[in-house]
Parts: sequence; C-alpha cells; structure tokens
Amino acid sequence: WDDIRCWLRAEVGQVVNASCAEVFQHFSSREDTVWNISKNCTAHGWSELYPPYQEACAFRNDSEPTSYLATFRQIYTVGYATSLISLITAIVVFTAFRKFRCTRNYIHVNLFSSFILRASAVFIKDGVLFADESLDHCSVSTVTCKSAVAFFQFSILANYFWLLVEGMYLQTLLALTFVSQRKYFWWYILIGWGLPSAVLVLWVLTRFVYDDRGCWDDTDNMAIWWIIKGPITVSLLVNILIFINVIRILVQKLKSSAMAGNHDTGHYMKLAKSTLFLIPLFGMHYTVFAFLPENTGIAARLYIELGLGSFQGFVVALLYCFMNGEVRT
Repeated sequence: WDDIRCWLRAEVGQVVNASCAEVFQHFSSREDTVWNISKNCTAHGWSELYPPYQEACAFRNDSEPTSYLATFRQIYTVGYATSLISLITAIVVFTAFRKFRCTRNYIHVNLFSSFILRASAVFIKDGVLFADESLDHCSVSTVTCKSAVAFFQFSILANYFWLLVEGMYLQTLLALTFVSQRKYFWWYILIGWGLPSAVLVLWVLTRFVYDDRGCWDDTDNMAIWWIIKGPITVSLLVNILIFINVIRILVQKLKSSAMAGNHDTGHYMKLAKSTLFLIPLFGMHYTVFAFLPENTGIAARLYIELGLGSFQGFVVALLYCFMNGEVRT
C-alpha cells in the first residue's frame, strides 16, 4: 500500500506494471501522459516507483489524489449524516401518530430503516478500515473488518430489496383494489429482510472457503462478487418491469374513469406521483454499470454512488414523509 494503490504480491525479479486509475486522470493537465507505472520486486523488497506518480499520472504533487478522494469522503459523510437525521425523524413521525399506522407506511418505515442501515454501515466500515491511516490496507485481515464489510453488503442488499417491495406494493395496490394488503405484509418482510440475509450468508460462506483474503472489500473474484451483484441487478430489472406495468395500469384506469364520466381521478394521480417518485430510487445507474467491468467509469461511479447516492435517504424521507399531505396537515 503506497497511500494510493495496492501492489499485489510478486516473485523476486518480477516487474509489476499498472496504470493510473481512471479517477486520477482528473488531475492531468498534459496530453502526453504515460498513464503507466511500474515496480520491480527485488531481493531487498520493492524498488522505487518508476516513473513517479507526478510524471506518469501528471500529478502536481503526491498528495493530490489522496486529497481528491478525501474531498469525496467529506461529501458523502455530509450526505449520509443528512440522510440519517431525516430518516430517523421520518420514522418518529410515522410511528408517533396513530393515523399513520397502515400497511403503506409500515413499508415506508422499513425502507427508511434500510437506508439508515446503509448510512450507518458506511460510517462503521470507514471507521474500522480507515481509522488508522498508518495501516497497510493491502494486508489487513481481521474478523472485525470482515464483519464491517459483511454488514455493509447486507445493508446494500436490504436497501435494494425494500425498493423492490415498494414497487411490488404499488402494483398490488393497483391490480388488486379490493384485496386487503395486510395479509401480504409478512411476504414483504420476507423479501425485504429474508432474501438479503440468505444472499449474505451464501456470500460470507463462499468468501470464507474460496477467497478469504484481506477484509473482503475487493471485487477481484467476479464469480463471488456476482453473488451480491446478481440479486441486486435482478431486483432492479424486476422493479423496472413493475414500473412499466404500473404505468400501463394507471393509463387504463384513467381512461376508464374518463369514459365513465368519473372525474374523481385524484386517487390515481397520487399513485402516479408515487410511481414517478420511485424512478430515481430504482438505481438505474447500477443496472447500467452492472454489466460493465468493475474498472469502467470509475469517476462516474464515484460521483453517482458517493456524491448523489449519499443524499438518497434524505430524498426518500422528503418525498414519502415531509411532503406527504397528511403529514403536513
């Protein structure tokens, strides 16, 4: 670990070549940049980096890329902190007043809880993995850091599956108008919390048996990484199909209401708004990146996942709670 990247184990006499990470190209002001760096494994240890980062990656100084990533860390820390405060407040509102105790809001509360877990997991993971900047992050491998990463993966899974539940609930509400939604609630609980738990157990066992390296925060082994990535991608694709179907049902119901001379379409318009609110929550960027190599679009991933993604919980609390007409009343 050289404060910028990990250098994997090598044999004596072996030359290891690497390229400047895509995100570091933001610092370049030259067009003749080499973008390649090398180290030689000698009997006395690693040789000096050649060419130096300043030349190969066109940095003005060694601290520039680390300060760049530190700025990102400050942004997502503010974002997740804002989301945490907003989500906790929203849960208090929905649970403190008897009027808000219904299946729809119970699902919202679980969605809020998954966002709270996600934000908390980020802070826990950062605290465990990067509390001591002097540590060699390439070789750290403790039960504590692995547990932190596993909890982080669970929170991500739960977050996406509760977004799926929101879509499923909306479709059920439209398609089965006269059926009580309460009897489906425990199925929603099973999908939102049970499936992520099952996926996580499978991932933990697989990593422990086949790839027990470091803190399990790498994605080098794509076969194992797809244990996490696959269910998330499937949940997003299903949610997109649900969204398309919900729009179709809404259009049909609005046409039927118009033909019947029933101008009371406010109920359907509220549902339409709820559907549109789900669009930014589907994580469509994740679907786009899911089928691309992990090192593709690193800069875009940072902006979307760390920058915009950290404020997602705040947006959810705003849309589903603070802008809710009943809540405001």
